[in-house]
Amino acid sequence: MIEEQVCFLTRLVPEPGPRLLKEAFAEVRGNFEERNLDRTELLAGVREADALYCMLTDTIDAEVLDAAGPRLRVVSNMAVGYDNVDVSAATARGVLVTNTPGVLTETTADLAWALLLAAARRVVEGDRLVRDGGFHMWSPTMLLGGDVSGKTLGIVGMGRIGQAVARRSTGFGMKVLYTRPSGPLDNGSVPAGADWLHVDSLEELLRNSDFVSLHVPLSEETRHLLGRREFELMGPHGVLVNTSRGPVVDEAALVEALAAGTLGAAALDVYEREPELAPGLSALTNAVLLPHLGSATRQTRARMAEMAARNAIAAVRGESVPHPVNPEVLGAG
Repeated sequence: MIEEQVCFLTRLVPEPGPRLLKEAFAEVRGNFEERNLDRTELLAGVREADALYCMLTDTIDAEVLDAAGPRLRVVSNMAVGYDNVDVSAATARGVLVTNTPGVLTETTADLAWALLLAAARRVVEGDRLVRDGGFHMWSPTMLLGGDVSGKTLGIVGMGRIGQAVARRSTGFGMKVLYTRPSGPLDNGSVPAGADWLHVDSLEELLRNSDFVSLHVPLSEETRHLLGRREFELMGPHGVLVNTSRGPVVDEAALVEALAAGTLGAAALDVYEREPELAPGLSALTNAVLLPHLGSATRQTRARMAEMAARNAIAAVRGESVPHPVNPEVLGAG
C-alpha cells in the first residue's frame, strides 16, 4: 500500500478499478454512485489528493488542479480522449496526465458499424414501427434504405479506431477513402486486398463517399470540422457517423441539413453539448441517436477501469507509467 496516499475518484467505475485502487492507496475517496459530481463537489473533494481518477465528463482545469494542491501527482483520465483536461495547466504544475488508449479500439469500431448499418437500413424506424403497431403487412415500398455493400466509406482520421472501422468494411466489398494529418499509411498497415486510398482534402473525401465516419480528436482545428458546406458536399444520400467527439460536428447545421434533406442521414453517439441535443435533433427520423456507448461493453469498460487505475498507481509510486499524455513531466525532476 502507498503510505498516506489518497486517490480521489469522481464516479463509480467497473471492477477491477476500485479494487486495485483500494489495494494500493491508503485512502480512496470520492463518488461511488452512478452520477456526475457537480463543480462544488469536485473542487471540495479533490483537496489534498495525490491522484485524481476522472472521467471524460469531468472538466479538469486550472481551478481544479489548484484546489487539489501541491500533493497532486497525476490526473488519470478513464478515456482515450483528454480534451476535458487542461494538459498545459497540468504540465505547468508538474502534474502527469494519463489516458487509456488502444483498449477500446475494436469495441468503438463495432459500434460505428452498428450506427452505420442502422442509419443505412433505417433499423430504428423499423423497430419503432413494429413496437407502435404500425406493421400490418409487408410492402415493397416500406422504409426503403440504401445498400452498404459495394459503396464507398470515407474515414476522417485514420488512427487506431479509423483503421479498425476500415478493416470491417472489407467484408462489405467497400472502397475506403481516408484523410490523415501525417499522410498515407505505410503499405504494411493496409490489409492485403483492401481498397484504401488516401485523399489530400476533406472536400474530396466528402464528395466521393457514400458514408462518412469521424475518428478525429477534438481540438481547435477539428471543432465544427463538419458544417453546412460539408453536409452539402455529402449530398442527399450521404450518411454521417460520429463516434469521436460531439463538437467536431456543427449540430445546429446538422439538424438543418437533415430536416431539409440536404444530408441523407446521421448516426451519432456523441453530441456538441452532451448530454443536451441541438433543438429539433431528437424529432428527426433520419437521425440515429445513442447515449455515448462507444466503449460500452462489460469487457472494455473493465479494461479501461483497470488501465486508469494502474496509470494512477504507477505515477504515485514513481514507477514506469503505462500511458502518459505529457511525459515531459516525468523527467522534470
